[in-house]
Amino acid sequence: MKEHVAKIAAACFYHIRRLRQTRRRIGQEVTQHLVLAFIMSMSRLDYCNSVLAGLPLQRVENAAARPVFGLSHSDHVTPTLIQLHWLPVSYRIKFKL
Repeated sequence: MKEHVAKIAAACFYHIRRLRQTRRRIGQEVTQHLVLAFIMSMSRLDYCNSVLAGLPLQRVENAAARPVFGLSHSDHVTPTLIQLHWLPVSYRIKFKL
């Protein structure tokens, strides 16, 4: 299971790095839609995440929220998650169950 989570996280971080490069050229709203499309649905972060309960996927969601508002690694991401109306991964899993 660790290998599966590592592959999901690696794919997500790859897409996040690519989005950071293009964020200046596209707007915040387009960036938000791309993050939702690539990270949340295509990487299957939301798909069957009840099976992945207890694994460290919150890092991926935090990293996905940062390019939307242009935050650095040292900035707190909790207000950004609230503004985007994204639940933390543990609450997403509880909600689905």
